[in-house]
Amino acid sequence: MISGEKIVQLVSGLLQQVYALLGLSAYAGILDRVVCAVVMFGFVAVFVMFLVWMERKVSAHMQSRIGPNRVGPLGLLQTLADAIKLTTKEDVHPVKRDKIPYFIAPILAFVATFMGMVVVPFDNKMVVADLNIGILYIIAITSFTVIAILSAGWSSNNKYSLLGGFRSAAQIVSYEVPLVLSLVPVIMITGKLNFSGIVQYQQQAGYWFVFPQFVAFVTFIASATAEANRAPFDIPEAESELTGGFHTEYSGVKFAMFFLGEYVAVVVSSAVAATVFLGGWLPPFPFLGFIPGFLWFMLKVLLVIYLIMAFRWTFPRLRVDQLMDFGWKVLIPITVLNILVTGFVVLLAGKGA
Repeated sequence: MISGEKIVQLVSGLLQQVYALLGLSAYAGILDRVVCAVVMFGFVAVFVMFLVWMERKVSAHMQSRIGPNRVGPLGLLQTLADAIKLTTKEDVHPVKRDKIPYFIAPILAFVATFMGMVVVPFDNKMVVADLNIGILYIIAITSFTVIAILSAGWSSNNKYSLLGGFRSAAQIVSYEVPLVLSLVPVIMITGKLNFSGIVQYQQQAGYWFVFPQFVAFVTFIASATAEANRAPFDIPEAESELTGGFHTEYSGVKFAMFFLGEYVAVVVSSAVAATVFLGGWLPPFPFLGFIPGFLWFMLKVLLVIYLIMAFRWTFPRLRVDQLMDFGWKVLIPITVLNILVTGFVVLLAGKGA
């Protein structure tokens, strides 16, 4: 069976031979990180293009439409055509913008979410950096998106953009709380902040956390959807009110960076959910262990992404007051109660042992 660990060993050995051939063995550590970054970026870019096509097909199916079907077989090249269009469009920008934050904001919006992929294990030993504080890292690094969005709104010199940036700051700060609290019960049970360790705990226990912690799974998905500014929580870019929100004054490649960052945020959130609640690379049944673990992981990630997409095309957009009430008055009390119940159960289990 082809496992992620074997693939990593094979690729690592091949790279070492290439470094030796080029006389760059002394820089192997740095070059490994560069190669990992390039490969991860390429994977994310291609995967996001597929997700855009997938979302169009999912929305079309839910609305009894056809979706993309002209550019390429089954419309698969439609996203590539859109990417080419965005990269060749004229870069229109406000004359009185604040140039430095205006330029940096879309880059930071993408990079902050992209760096979250560093600690996601695709398979056993198949991870860029297996940090022992992986959960803390991914929560901290993805929080930088609020700075990017707020900077974009402020620097655009546009009242609609500014209002969208402020809305985003309020929304992300609010929903960061239940998102973190939804992960606490799993940390309490496993005693680990390392993603690989959490998957190994599920393997030893013989169950996935989605079953005993289904409430945490649902609250995590809802909070992650709001964190990514996706409908029905897309208040910062509500076109009916703000003409586009924080990215109103962005076009071409800069707009594409915001768009790419949103989808990467969905990928990172889905990867975390698949790892923490759905067993990561573990098969659903032992007799299916002959299928490589990274394929199981990608199937679980796609399943969670499908749920988020279906969520978007099912519910109408919330008002600002409804959005904040749902976060502070519904999700946070539920997650706190779930932590208390989990702590009580863990305490009883410890005394029983």
